[in-house]
Amino acid sequence: MVKLNVRSSTEVRDASTTLLGQLKPEDGQASLLVAKMESGRRELIAGVVRDKQFGSFVMLGMGGVFAEVLNDTSFAPTPLDSQSALSLIDQLKSQKVLGEFRGEQPVDRGQLAEVLVSLSRAQVENELVNSIDLNPLIVRPNGSVVAVDALVEMRSTESTEPISTHKNSSSKSATRHSSRHYEALFAPRGVVVVGASTHPGKFGFVSLHNILVNGYLGRVFATHLERATVLDIDCFDAIDSLPDDSVDLAFICTPASTNADILRACAKKGIKAAYITSAGYADLDANGLRAQIELSNLANELEILLVGPNGQGLISTPHKLCAQIVGPYPPQGSISLVSQSGNFVSSFMNYARQTGVGVARAVSAGNAAMVGVPEFFDYFSQDDSTKVALAYIEGVVDGRLLADSMRNLCTVKPLVVVKGGSTAGGARAASSHTGALASDDKIFDAVCRSTGVTRVSDVERAFDVAATFATQPLPKGKNTIVLTTIGGWGVVTSDAIHEEGALSLIELPDRLESEISKLLPQRWSKNNPIDCAGGETRETVVDIMRLVASDESVDAIIFLGIGIQSNQARMMREGRYFPDFELERIVNYHERQDAMYAKFAAELSVETKKPILVATELAVADPNNAGVVAVQKSGRLCYASGQRAARALTSVYLYAKWRGLAE
Repeated sequence: MVKLNVRSSTEVRDASTTLLGQLKPEDGQASLLVAKMESGRRELIAGVVRDKQFGSFVMLGMGGVFAEVLNDTSFAPTPLDSQSALSLIDQLKSQKVLGEFRGEQPVDRGQLAEVLVSLSRAQVENELVNSIDLNPLIVRPNGSVVAVDALVEMRSTESTEPISTHKNSSSKSATRHSSRHYEALFAPRGVVVVGASTHPGKFGFVSLHNILVNGYLGRVFATHLERATVLDIDCFDAIDSLPDDSVDLAFICTPASTNADILRACAKKGIKAAYITSAGYADLDANGLRAQIELSNLANELEILLVGPNGQGLISTPHKLCAQIVGPYPPQGSISLVSQSGNFVSSFMNYARQTGVGVARAVSAGNAAMVGVPEFFDYFSQDDSTKVALAYIEGVVDGRLLADSMRNLCTVKPLVVVKGGSTAGGARAASSHTGALASDDKIFDAVCRSTGVTRVSDVERAFDVAATFATQPLPKGKNTIVLTTIGGWGVVTSDAIHEEGALSLIELPDRLESEISKLLPQRWSKNNPIDCAGGETRETVVDIMRLVASDESVDAIIFLGIGIQSNQARMMREGRYFPDFELERIVNYHERQDAMYAKFAAELSVETKKPILVATELAVADPNNAGVVAVQKSGRLCYASGQRAARALTSVYLYAKWRGLAE
C-alpha cells in the first residue's frame, strides 16, 4: 500500500493512520517507510530474470505506460560489465526518450549502467536470487535515475541446481565423439545404404541414387533382404555380408523396429557412423521417445556416432557425398549447414545452386537423439572445409550447451542463425513485471548478441549474409561508399544503410572527390553515393572503383549498375536485326564490359582486402545476364538489390566488430 504526494508532517500522520487502518489481523506486524517523493516524466524498468534454458539475464526496458504500449525491452546475460551494460542501453529502440526530453536532461547512461551492473552482481553473488524487479526506475529532470519500488524473488535451495531439459540428456552428456567419428560421417571410405529398394519412390532407392549420380569418391554398398540389384549395385542380404574394413557410414532406411539390430551389426563391421532416416520415434509418441532413448544409448555403448532419426540426410561436397532422401546437391563451397528441419537444408542448398556460392557440409539433425545442432557447431569450428556456418533452429533443448557451442564457433568463424517460433504466445501481454516481459525470443536474441551469432529473421537474408562471409573479406571498419551508375539505386541503398544503423555512409574526402572529378562530367553527384550520372565510359568505372578502394578512409564498397548494358545486348541479340548493322560487335562489347567490371571488382577486393559487393536485380530477373554470370564466375555473390547488399554488409561488419577485427 502506498500514499503519494505527502507534503507535510500532518499529511504523514493522516496517511499513516489510513494505511494502518487498512491492515487485517492476518497481515501480521507491519511497519511504515517514509521516503522522498520522486518525480520525472520518464520511467524505466530494470531487473534480473532467470531463464530455465539459458540462465540469468539483466533486463532493461521502458517503464510506466511505455512498458505496455511499446514493449521495448532488451536482455543481456550475466555477469554484466560496464561496457556490456552500456551496450544493453543502446539496444532499446526508444533512444529519443533517453535523450533530452521535454526540457529534461538526457538520461545519465553511466549511472544507469552502474545500476544494471549492480543488478547482475546481486544475482551472481547469491544464486538464491530468482528475480529482481526495479519498477519504476524514475528518470529525474536532471537525468539521474532512482528506483522507487523493488521486488526480489528468492528461490528455495532445492531448486538452485540447473536441470537439463533434454529428452535424452544422460546419453548426450556421456557421449564424446572423436574427429574419427565425424570423419566417418563426412569423409567415409565407404557407404552402405541399409534397406535399399527397387521402387524409385522409396527412401532406399532415392538415397542410393543420389549417392551414385553425384560422383561419391568412396565405395558404395547396399543391403536388400532378397539381394536384388538396385540401379547397378548388387545388394548384400545383410550388413554381416559386407567386406571387412570397407564401410565407415551406414545410411539406414529401414523400419524403426529393426534399427537396434542393424546398429549391432554395424558395430561388428567397424562402422563408426550411422544416419537414420526412419520416423516413428520421438516424433510419434511417448513410446517412440523411449525407443529413441534406447537406440541412442545403444549407439553410445557401441561407440557409433548416431545422427537422426527422422532426418533427410547429409551432404559433404569435398567428397562428392550426397547421402539424402531429397535433392538438391549444391556446388562445392565453404558454407556448412545444419538444421532442425530438413526442408531448410534444402532451401539453403537451393540458394547455393541459384547463386553459385557453394556448400561444404550440410546435415539435417532430425530428432537429434544423440547429436544435434550444438555438436555440429563444435565440428564446424574445427573443420578446415568450413568457413561459415548457417543454421536453422526451431527449439532449444539444452540452452547452456547451445550457447557454449555458439560462442566457441563464433570465436573462430561466423555463424548465421534463423530461428523459428520467434512470436511466442503471450509475449505481448500487458504486464510490466520483469519475468512476464522476458519472452523466449528476446532471451534467445540476447544469447545471440553475447555469443557473436549473426541472427536474421528470414532464409533469404540468412543466405545473403552467409554467402558474404564465404566470399568477401571482413571489413576493418564501418566506412562505406556506394558507387552507382543510376542515382535512384544509390538513394535506396543509402536508406538501407541508415536504417540498419551500423555502417557509415561517409562524406567523400576532398582528395578523393578531386580525383573522381577528373574522370566524370561536372554533373556527377560529388558526394556519397557516387553517382556517375551517365558519365561512365568503359574504363571510368574501373578507375573510380580503384580510387575508392585504395583510399585509406574507405572500408567497403557497394557497386550498383552491373548488367545494364548486357540487358540491352540481350534485347539486340534476340531481335530480328541481329547480327547485322554491327549489332554483333556492340553486343559482344557490352557483355565483355560487364564481365570486366565483375572480374575487376573481385580482383580489387582481394588486392585491397576490402569487401566490394556487386548488386543488380538481374541476379534474379535474368541469371544469364553476362554481368551476373561473371560475378558468379569470380566466386562472389551477385546481390539481388543494393538494399540486400547493404543489409548483408551490415551483418558482416557487426560480426567483425564483435571479434575485435573492425573499429
